[in-house]
Amino acid sequence: METLDWKNLPFGYMKTDYNVRCVYKDGKWGKLEVSASEYIDIHIAATGLHYGQEAFEGLKAYMGKDGKVRLFRWEENAKRMLASADGIKMAQVTVEMFREAIFKVINLNRKFVPPYGSGATLYVRPLLYGSGPEVGVKPALEYTFIVFVTPVGPYFKEGIKPVNMLICRDIDRAAPLGTGTFKVGGNYAASMRAIIAAKNGGYSSTIFLDSKEKKYIDECGPANFFGIKGNTYVTPKSESILGSITNMSLIEIAGSLGMKTERRQVPVEELAEFSETGACGTAAVITPIAKIVDPDKNKIYEYCKDGKPGAVSMKLYEKLIAIQCGDAEDTFGWISIVE
Repeated sequence: METLDWKNLPFGYMKTDYNVRCVYKDGKWGKLEVSASEYIDIHIAATGLHYGQEAFEGLKAYMGKDGKVRLFRWEENAKRMLASADGIKMAQVTVEMFREAIFKVINLNRKFVPPYGSGATLYVRPLLYGSGPEVGVKPALEYTFIVFVTPVGPYFKEGIKPVNMLICRDIDRAAPLGTGTFKVGGNYAASMRAIIAAKNGGYSSTIFLDSKEKKYIDECGPANFFGIKGNTYVTPKSESILGSITNMSLIEIAGSLGMKTERRQVPVEELAEFSETGACGTAAVITPIAKIVDPDKNKIYEYCKDGKPGAVSMKLYEKLIAIQCGDAEDTFGWISIVE
C-alpha cells in the first residue's frame, strides 16, 4: 500500500484489506469468514432494511510506544451489542465470537494501525443486522455479523476545541422504555433532523431533552453529556440514553482522582451551575462545550470563556488517552493487547 499521511487522516472511511463475516442460520452461527469485499449481498426483503433490525458498535485500536496494539474495554462493547440485539429481538453474538472477530480483523489489517504519536487510531466497527427475508413485522430467521476497520484521524485536528450546542425541544431522539438505551441505527436516524438543524444554525450539535417532560438533559446528539460542579462529575440518568463506555470510564477516572460522581436527572436550569460541560464518546473522547443556547427560554449558558477547554475536562481526557495508548499504567484492567 502507499504510505499513508497518518498525521492528516480524516475522521472518515478508508478501504482496508479485509473484513470478517458470520451468518446465523437454522438456529446457529456459522464459521467466521474473511472477505476482501467492501460490499454485501442482501435480500430485498431483509428485516434490517425494512424493520430496523440493526445494531452496531464502535471501538478503537491504539498503537503504543512499545509497538503493541491495544484495545480499550472491548468486553463492554460486546456486552452492549448483546443488549442491543436482545432489545430488538435479533440473534445474539456471543462475547467469545465478538472477541474472535475483532482480534482477527485487526490482525488481518495490522498495517493500517496508525503509528504511535500520530494522533490517529484504527476504528473498529462491528455490525449486526437481520439479513433474512420477512414481509410481516417479525424477527428474521437469519442474521449477519460483520466487523470492518478503517484508520481515522483525530476528531479535532488542531487539538481539542470547545464547541457550541443548541437545546432541542421539538424533536425527540428516543422515548423512555423505547430503544434509546440500545445502539441501533434507528436512534441515529431519529436524531438527524435536529442535528442538521443545529449545524445549519452554526452549532456543532444539539442537546436533546427528555421526551416526556422536556425538563432534563438527555444526550448531546450522538454522545453522552457531563457537567463539572465544584469537585463533582455529573452525568444524566435516563431511560432513553445510550450507556457510553467512555462516560463509564470517565466516571471511574474522576473517582480515582478524588472527585465525587453523580449519575442522576439533570434539570436544564442546572446548566447555570456548572463550571464546565462536555460531550463524551468514542470518536472525540471529550468534546468541551463553550456555549449552550436555549432559544425557547431565551437563555445562553457559557463555559470556556477564554476559548480553552476546562482544566478538569482536560485532566480527565489526558488520563484516559494515556491509558488507551499505553502511556499510563492501566490500574483499572481496561486494556487488552492484540496478539
